[in-house]
Amino acid sequence: MTTRAAINGYGRIGRCLLRAVHERGLSGRLDVVAINELANLETMAYLTRYDSTHGRFPGHIGTHPGALVIDGRGIAVSSVESLDGLDWGRHGVDLVFECTGAFTSRERATEHLGRGARRVLFSQPADADVDATIVYGINHELLRGDERVVSAASCTTNCIVPVIDTLARELGVECGVITTIHSAMNDQPVLDAYHHTDLRKTRAALQSMIPVDTGLAAGIGRVLPELAGRFEAQAMRVPTLNVSAIDLSAVVGRPTTVAGVNAALRRAAEGGLSGILGYTEEPLASCDFIHDPRSGVVDASQTRVSGGRLIKVLIWFDNEWGYANRMLDVALYWSDAARGGPDT
Repeated sequence: MTTRAAINGYGRIGRCLLRAVHERGLSGRLDVVAINELANLETMAYLTRYDSTHGRFPGHIGTHPGALVIDGRGIAVSSVESLDGLDWGRHGVDLVFECTGAFTSRERATEHLGRGARRVLFSQPADADVDATIVYGINHELLRGDERVVSAASCTTNCIVPVIDTLARELGVECGVITTIHSAMNDQPVLDAYHHTDLRKTRAALQSMIPVDTGLAAGIGRVLPELAGRFEAQAMRVPTLNVSAIDLSAVVGRPTTVAGVNAALRRAAEGGLSGILGYTEEPLASCDFIHDPRSGVVDASQTRVSGGRLIKVLIWFDNEWGYANRMLDVALYWSDAARGGPDT
C-alpha cells in the first residue's frame, strides 16, 4: 500500500525530500500528493528544476493551475499561512513532512491531524512531548505505528549518534565534546543585516566563520538516554553552501589506538549501519560529499588518539541530502509499522 504524503514548507529539506522520492524510485511506496508553500508556483517549479547544490532535477518539471507537475504527474499545491486553513483530508494524506521549521511543539503539530492527516514527521528536533525522536539506524525499531507526532531529530544528530553508539558499544564512552562545522544556512544574511535574536547572525554568511548555539548535546541524550549528560557541543557556521563536518573528541573507557578506533567504525559502516554510516580512507574535501545519502562518513585519515583513551574522529555529512534520505527512511518504516509490517 502506498503512503500518501504532504510537505508543509517547500524549502531546502522539502525539495530534497521530493527529489529523493523521485531518485530512489519510491513512488510505489510513498507518493507526495500535496505541498503547502507560501512562495508562488512558478518559483517553486524553478527551484525544483534548478538546484545550485544538487544540480538539475532528473525529470521533467512543469506546472498546471494549482499543481506542480513532475514527469506528467500533478502534485496539489496550496499557499496557506495558517495551519487551520489546510485541508489534508481532501487529499487523503497519511503523513505530513513538517518542514517549515516554524514550530516544534506537539500542540502545533496536532493542527495537521485536525486538518485530516494521520501522522506528522518533524524535520527538526521537537519538544519532549512528541511521541518519539528517531534516528534511523539507531532507534527506529521503537516505532510501533500508533504514534501520531514524531521528530527525525536533526542532521547533526543523525550524523553523530551512529558514531557515538558504535564507540560506546566497542570501547565504552565516558564523556566528550563535539564541534559541528556547519555550512551556511538561510537564517544568515549574505551581507550584514539585522537578526532578531543573535548578534553574530547579523554578520555576512560568506565573509566569516560564525559561532552559533546548538542543541546537539540534548539531542544525543534523547536518542541515547544512557549517554545523557556526557557530551557538550558547540557549532561554527562556515562560508560554504552545503556539506558539514563534526569534530568529535571523546574519552573512551578502554585503551585503544587509531587503528582500533577506525576498525570499529569500519565494521559498523560495512555491517549493520551500511548505507547510514560511511567510512573512507581517501584524501577527500567537503565538496566530495555533496549529494551523499548517508547520515555521515568517517574520515579515517583524521582519527587521532592521545594517551590511549582520548580520541578524535572527523565525520563528513551532507546536511541536506543525507538528512532528507533519513527522513524518508523513518517515514517508510513508520508507515509499514502502522500497517502491521512491510508490504510483501
